[in-house]
Amino acid sequence: MLTGADVAGLQIGRRIYDMPILAEDRVRFVGEKVAAVAAEDESTTEPAVSLIDVDYEPWEPLLDPLKALEPGAPLLHPDVLSYRGLPHPLTSPSNAFIQMRWAKGDIQEGFREADGRTNTFTTSKMHQAYLEPHSCLVSTDASGSAEIWAFSKVPYPLREQLANALNVCEEKLLIHPSFIGGDFGGKGDFMDVALAYCLSRQSRRPVKIVMDYEEEFIAANPRHASIVNLKTGVKRDGRIIAQQIEITYGSGAYAAFKPLGYLTGAHACAGPYRIPNVLIEEKIVYTNTVPCGHMRGPGDPQGFFANESQLDIVARELGIDRIELRRKNLMVDGDEAPTGETIHYIKTHDTLEDALSKAGYFAPKKQHVGRGVALTHWVSNGGKGGVSLSIDERGHVTLSSAMLDQGSGGYTVLCEIVSQELNVPIEQIKVNVLDTGAGLKDTGVGASRATRVYDNACYYAVSKAKEEFLRQAAGYLGCYTDDLLLVGGAVLHKRAERKISYGELLRALGAPITVQGTYDDMSEIHESPVCAQVAEVAVDPETGAVTCRSSLPHITRVPC
Repeated sequence: MLTGADVAGLQIGRRIYDMPILAEDRVRFVGEKVAAVAAEDESTTEPAVSLIDVDYEPWEPLLDPLKALEPGAPLLHPDVLSYRGLPHPLTSPSNAFIQMRWAKGDIQEGFREADGRTNTFTTSKMHQAYLEPHSCLVSTDASGSAEIWAFSKVPYPLREQLANALNVCEEKLLIHPSFIGGDFGGKGDFMDVALAYCLSRQSRRPVKIVMDYEEEFIAANPRHASIVNLKTGVKRDGRIIAQQIEITYGSGAYAAFKPLGYLTGAHACAGPYRIPNVLIEEKIVYTNTVPCGHMRGPGDPQGFFANESQLDIVARELGIDRIELRRKNLMVDGDEAPTGETIHYIKTHDTLEDALSKAGYFAPKKQHVGRGVALTHWVSNGGKGGVSLSIDERGHVTLSSAMLDQGSGGYTVLCEIVSQELNVPIEQIKVNVLDTGAGLKDTGVGASRATRVYDNACYYAVSKAKEEFLRQAAGYLGCYTDDLLLVGGAVLHKRAERKISYGELLRALGAPITVQGTYDDMSEIHESPVCAQVAEVAVDPETGAVTCRSSLPHITRVPC
């Protein structure tokens, strides 16, 4: 059994280290762990847990982030200034541990040019609802080394977080790859792994922890609730001159589940529109609720929902068609984004028109049926990842990487790249998912970066393999590499029409071909995918029930 006193002072986080392994002197939300019991089976642990008596001293909770921002509100984390990993320093302790802003142009001048229209929008927390709950297995030895099986899509960052929290060398922690039963952004955290480690050290036995879904809902890392205040300055002809957005996210009791400490979505929430004067302010606030983390598009849906709703309201007040309002203000290639970055490739008009056409947006509709449209865009972040290829004497390929496939089919795409470039059947390609001891330390999967990072790493690897095949075959056949082609799992001499299979070549050479491809670029790309979503809903006039009859997303992707 462990209590907070046994792990006192140990704090963990993905960026901000503010979450204790077990609650120590205070409990900050209903689902917080205060004690842990390990035993042979669940039927033994449940009665043992029921015998634990906790003496609580009730205090008035802060559940509303706006209340937590009021002068005189109690500080939920009085020691916040000392927390490791704060992205930006605070001048004084505050429940608003993130206070950021992005500006372009002169927002006040923009509102002098065009009347401002103000509205407030709110969104609620949302759990990712993956089928498999969080679970982990940790086996330690007397030296403090551990083998860990955790359903995390970011094994190397997980290893680093555990090492920092537990004061253990990273090299002592081996994270084994595990299949991920659903993600949707929610499987990048550490959850109970550090606690399982401490229990294993104390019991000298492997320890497994599996959350049930009641625990998921009260203690996991859902999408943040938000309050979004918008003020839009727009001319009578529909041109948007100024957009001011103040977005406040309720973090819950801790910041530990956010890999950057803040949410990147606020930066993009003004949408794919050409606006000369913009001010976006983001606050993330501690409250006595379940700690929030990442769900697809961290911080984006909250801001886009508010921004697109605001545009519909503005269009209605001006008497302008909502589609025409958007068309008038959409960015095109080479425009500045609302926060000032130049976007070289952004097919907003094509995306919107295709979506409207395919959804039949302008087709006649029945009474009590409505249609709506909204647009989003996304600039992908970079990362680091590696892929290695080994081709054996049978001509079979082994593709190895530490990438974890969270359900998006990442390894299928990598195999397709290899199959196409080497001209081998995909059935001859085997995948080997590496643990943290064998793989290249990487940034992991998340934020739509896997396609950019691992596909490019794979392409670099397979390009090296092609070059090596051509070089070796040229030496073996006594010709130039320019005389050769790779066709059907073999090297073909174009003029002599001589052919040698990969397997035959490697058997003759007596060694496999092994190559490594690495992609390491943390910069943002200035090419933006765009999504236009069209929905059709029906309203029952007697009950008020709303039914979504269809929802069609149309996405344009950036060129590779």
